[in-house]
Amino acid sequence: MPITPLMPVYPRCGVRPVRGEGCYLIGEQGERYLDFASGIAVNALGHGHPKLVKAIADQAATLMHVSNLYGSPQGEHFAQRLVDASFADTVFFTNSGAEAVECAIKTARRYHYANGNPQRHTLITFDTAFHGRTLGTISATNQAKMRDGFEPLLPGFAYAQFNDLEGALALIDENTAGFLVEPIQGEGGIRPATDEFLQGLRKACDEHGLLLVLDEVQAGYGRTGKLFAHELYGVTPDIIAVAKGIGGGFPLGACLATEEAARGMVIGTHGSTYGGNPLAMAAGEAVLDVILEPGFLDHVTAMGERLRSGLEQMLPNHDHLFDSVRGKGLMLGIKLKSDSRRFVAHCRDNHGLLTVAAGENVVRILPPLVIDESHIAECIEKLSEAARVYVPASDD
Repeated sequence: MPITPLMPVYPRCGVRPVRGEGCYLIGEQGERYLDFASGIAVNALGHGHPKLVKAIADQAATLMHVSNLYGSPQGEHFAQRLVDASFADTVFFTNSGAEAVECAIKTARRYHYANGNPQRHTLITFDTAFHGRTLGTISATNQAKMRDGFEPLLPGFAYAQFNDLEGALALIDENTAGFLVEPIQGEGGIRPATDEFLQGLRKACDEHGLLLVLDEVQAGYGRTGKLFAHELYGVTPDIIAVAKGIGGGFPLGACLATEEAARGMVIGTHGSTYGGNPLAMAAGEAVLDVILEPGFLDHVTAMGERLRSGLEQMLPNHDHLFDSVRGKGLMLGIKLKSDSRRFVAHCRDNHGLLTVAAGENVVRILPPLVIDESHIAECIEKLSEAARVYVPASDD
């Protein structure tokens, strides 16, 4: 028998949270951690936010789930608010980011099918991307660590280098449906797209009748100081997948699209048993209420600038370990000169600071969007002390 009945697919550490308070997690023995991981960018409002807690409790006592065979006044209301706040005309609600990306892939393919071009089914995606763990979404990445042992995978993807516009454009052929890209790669190492790259993909889509599909599961929903990260680039997508912060911790995702891009998604083409249930909609409405409050996104921008400044001031004091800071808003990363996963564990186990490792030896800093100056000061202090006593492994 295994030590735990849970399938051993996660490298679980010794942190065992049982309670959350604002920007902190508390373990079984009362250990207190500053949570600058936020469930990997999920807990946008921190832990136990009163508005979100009340919305979920009130809705749970009223109506949690009905079939999507019936009308959804809750879903219609929330979807309209998202449409009003974005480029989109229509919304499909899911339970996760991977489901949102799956819907986006299907929407892009179905668009060309509905237009009489079924051969246009290939999406051009990018190296070190992460789009989810379903068979469809692992097919959209060329990373062996996610694909090995799960072949045969879904055909219909071509792979280019991230931020290499010329290389991406060279892959366009008669079978191309569009591009699937993260404006800021999260798992790949907090790698922001350049303006030229993302704007160039948009221009190519317009010229060739293709669709620009954005995966903003991690970068979206206020994390960069804009509701969606693509707003920083002056680019309008055709389809976008969002999740993580949209529910503030409640399982929720969404695929947003223009009316034109979604023209193939008619009755019977897609569905979800739980997607858009009243309980999820209540959680989503509460999070959106807070994010759209006057000054909230300005606060995210200001805290992002303050956090970045603090990190950049700290780095030279530990230049044996730290290389640079990257990212936007409160989606930041510190590139290390050694193994970032080992340093993340050191911060967690010895200094009570929760962060997340990513590709390219980057430590992801993904705090709740409600942090204040005191949390930033505490984070910098803990990072600095952790770096001061840290000894990289001999093989780093």
